Amino acid sequence: MTEKLQDQPGAKPRKRSQQDLGGGLFLIAIGLFAIWQGSNLPLGTLRSMGAGMLPISLAWMLIAGGALMIFTSFTTAGPDLERWSLRGLLFIIGGTLAFAFTIQKLGLIIAGPLAMIIGSYASDEARLKEILIFAISMTALCILLFKYALGLPIPVITFMNW
Repeated sequence: MTEKLQDQPGAKPRKRSQQDLGGGLFLIAIGLFAIWQGSNLPLGTLRSMGAGMLPISLAWMLIAGGALMIFTSFTTAGPDLERWSLRGLLFIIGGTLAFAFTIQKLGLIIAGPLAMIIGSYASDEARLKEILIFAISMTALCILLFKYALGLPIPVITFMNW
């Protein structure tokens, strides 16, 4: 739990939140990268939105959130930066790649749960039963949303020629 920084006479000064500072800087970097990448997309107007309206708006929201995190990092006590773990990075990238390589050949019904199962092992608290329930229910929701509610041409089952 974070506490407000207070300068009490004779009290030991509390550390500022280094994790919030690092997270805020990272969010600002991602937002700036997104603005740079979307700079050639037309923004349009509010009545006629262009392709760049949503990504640029979200990028500015990321930057604002990062700035807020940086501000609060100086006003609240928090933990130091922790060592980086490659486990999370490898499993998240692995899940993303598994989805990318299987969505066209096997369909969302296989690619979705596969990506979620692999990505879930980024945490050392992963429990197979909970992961399977989550992966199956989220895949069902994704199929309902993307295929039927939004009508997107996403392949659901392709390995059985359906």
